[in-house]
Amino acid sequence: MCEDHDTGMDKTRVTVQCRDCSFETVHERLRDARTAVDDHESSTGHGVDWTIESLDSGVSQAGADAGVCGRPDCANEDSPLVDPAPPETES
Repeated sequence: MCEDHDTGMDKTRVTVQCRDCSFETVHERLRDARTAVDDHESSTGHGVDWTIESLDSGVSQAGADAGVCGRPDCANEDSPLVDPAPPETES
């Protein structure tokens, strides 16, 4: 695994904070955090930031396998996330 991805964290934690008011929430799922960002921005017009403080180890492993840091030497060539072959079609 790429050293940059070995965080030792085993839970996802995302903090969402508004730049224009006191709105702040913490989420254990990226999807929930993204929804909070979208909802607050669309309902108030405020600018919202989110900080990914930690990721579940499975999410980190998937990112590392896919080489999301952008360095080809970090990708796990044995992972199905790296350039997966198209599914075979039945004829």
